[in-house]
Amino acid sequence: MNTRRFFFQSVLALSSLLGAFAFALEAPTERPILTISGAIEMKNAGAVARFDMKMIEALPQHSFTTRTPWFDKPVQFTGPLLADVMKAVGAKGSALMATAINDYTITIPMDDVTGRKVIMARLIDGQPIPVREKGPLFVVYPFDSDATLRTSTFYERSIWQLKALEVRP
Repeated sequence: MNTRRFFFQSVLALSSLLGAFAFALEAPTERPILTISGAIEMKNAGAVARFDMKMIEALPQHSFTTRTPWFDKPVQFTGPLLADVMKAVGAKGSALMATAINDYTITIPMDDVTGRKVIMARLIDGQPIPVREKGPLFVVYPFDSDATLRTSTFYERSIWQLKALEVRP
């Protein structure tokens, strides 16, 4: 084998190995507020991925303003796209079972996650969301962007006080 070819094969193998480590999910350093389980590739606590607020803040942030049935005026929601959260854990599934602090559960199809700009909001009008006001995490659809979203089906999928997501095959 010539030296040049061996060198390039070694560099390629090393970069693949380093790439795998670059995508490792760090462990939370503060109190975890979200647990993701099920069909995920990236874990940081046994068989699950746990996130604290700093980890959620570190994901790309998006905002939209929309009217909802829960507020008397349009509200700005800010947080990562649910799709980005799923990418962070390497989700491989067809649906999410979302659970709130009060144990309310709802299934969110993965098509919603990948095909709509659904936000896992951590801010309302630029302020952190207290638990007493639907926080700290609130899954919200951009209702004003598409009239088909303004139905009970999508309102029910907009789960507040989110504490856990299970990725289902």
